Amino acid sequence: MAYERRGNEPPVTPATAAPKDYVPRAVPTGGRPVTDPSELPAVPPEDRGGDERIGYRAGGVLLIGLGWGMGILVNVLVHRLAPAGGEAIGPWRIYPVLGPYALGVVALGALAGIVGVFMLWLAQRSPGGRFVLPGSPY
Repeated sequence: MAYERRGNEPPVTPATAAPKDYVPRAVPTGGRPVTDPSELPAVPPEDRGGDERIGYRAGGVLLIGLGWGMGILVNVLVHRLAPAGGEAIGPWRIYPVLGPYALGVVALGALAGIVGVFMLWLAQRSPGGRFVLPGSPY
């Protein structure tokens, strides 16, 4: 990769000369600055050692409850209990027929429940550890 100086630089005079220990940044011909690969990340990586099974269990139960409980059970129950002329629940009008929106909610609820079951399965297969809050010393 060839490097070149930028063309818009003013001429160097003794008053504007850089200090002797100054090293200019090289700019590749593509125009992107070269970054130092030895730079540290802004946020240090989290230490391992906590019990991630707690998060898997909490997330799995939440997804199963919201997906299968709200998305499927409550959604279908509200539509089946609605009268023939429909019923207003807040800003929505619910009819006894499952329309495309209700079927979409059922599909998303089923998918969320499956992801929740997978998370519970991961909680069973993960190795145990101590319960620690993120950022606390071990």
